[in-house]
Amino acid sequence: MFYAWMLLTLLVTTGTQDAPKGQFPDGWTVRLDDAAGHAGHGAAPAGGPSTRDISFVTMKPGWHITTGPSAILYQPTQKASGAYTLKSEIFLFDPGERLEAFGVLLGGRNLDGPDQSYTYFVIRRTGEFLVRRRTGATTINVKEWTAHQAIKKYEDRAAGKSSVLNVLEVKVAADTTAFMVNGTEVARVATKDVDTDGIVGLRVNHQLNLHVSALDIVK
Repeated sequence: MFYAWMLLTLLVTTGTQDAPKGQFPDGWTVRLDDAAGHAGHGAAPAGGPSTRDISFVTMKPGWHITTGPSAILYQPTQKASGAYTLKSEIFLFDPGERLEAFGVLLGGRNLDGPDQSYTYFVIRRTGEFLVRRRTGATTINVKEWTAHQAIKKYEDRAAGKSSVLNVLEVKVAADTTAFMVNGTEVARVATKDVDTDGIVGLRVNHQLNLHVSALDIVK
């Protein structure tokens, strides 16, 4: 673990700031919140938010992401259905005073069109989580913003460290779906009330600096 922390700190301080923007790892698509700004590797209309304002690079272990606008990031071929667990390890670097969220999405369908749908499970620097369902331009909170002691706040990072790690899991079963942070269940809902069959990926809001060391599906 000590080596992993040192490696991530070194990578961020030596290479991230100069990483090319708008050029993403092979097989990945980035879609901005604004449907008009959606592009796989392209730009939005002049003057609007653009995928070129996002840095998203492979940086083993995993990927490093620095956002301008909010976006979802996914591989169209990475799908899950039935009973499964989605797990992601996410390091948060200095978010300043902003309350911007980050986490995972699941049950993604039609993510390249106006009728996109998915559920997302996100946290923010102050130790709160949210479960929200999106259909087209409409969003519905499945679980409102809620504080939970299992979530490591940015201020809780170890002395001398530049980031804090949280592990997010979504455990999907036939009847209920559990949302977990760092091995602790923070919410459980009826599976019928969320999207679970479909594409999985990441959701990252405005102006965040993250390292995602894992995004795994376990059947």
